[in-house]
Amino acid sequence: MNNVEGRMTVSGSLMQNIGDPGFNTLDEPIKTTIMRDLKAVGMKFKHVLYLKEKNTLLKEWDLWGPLMLCTFMAMVLQASPDSIQVGDGGPEFAEVFVIIWIGSVIITLNSKLLGGTISFFQSVCVLGYCLLPIVIALILCRFILIFEQTNFLFFIRFAISIGSFLWATYASVVFLGDSQPQGKKALAVYPIFLFYFIMSWLVLSHTV
Repeated sequence: MNNVEGRMTVSGSLMQNIGDPGFNTLDEPIKTTIMRDLKAVGMKFKHVLYLKEKNTLLKEWDLWGPLMLCTFMAMVLQASPDSIQVGDGGPEFAEVFVIIWIGSVIITLNSKLLGGTISFFQSVCVLGYCLLPIVIALILCRFILIFEQTNFLFFIRFAISIGSFLWATYASVVFLGDSQPQGKKALAVYPIFLFYFIMSWLVLSHTV
């Protein structure tokens, strides 16, 4: 099996000039740098939702997108002071942060031990970007919680959480599947399944 190699790159017209003599990103305006990076992150989000080019996250990996998604989930899911006092609080900011990053590291180490040909940061990048469906589900469920809760609304939240869990798992398997040796893909997919299941459960159980 061929190794899946990748590097941190940027896209667009500026990428054509990176190899030119004298080119230095420190010479460009900060706005240009930020917009270029945001555009690259946005394109990776698009690939997670549409799964058009499964090698994009592997060849042009970065950790900006996963960091944004992780921080957003940790901020939304963290328990409020009032809920903690009544004993019905959710996870703390640091707990969500640790679950996401430690979970990604464990899945990556498991993949490497099984003989996976993907690099450590490529795997963490893919797992982080594939949190996007679950983040979208979190936003939708948070909006539904504005209304008085009924069994029907709970079913809607449940369906949204399950859908996001399935899509996140499927997207990560599409991106990472080819890097796993034949006969061991099930062992590599199982911890991914558990990881996104836990994250989806946090979304569904978030009621405050």
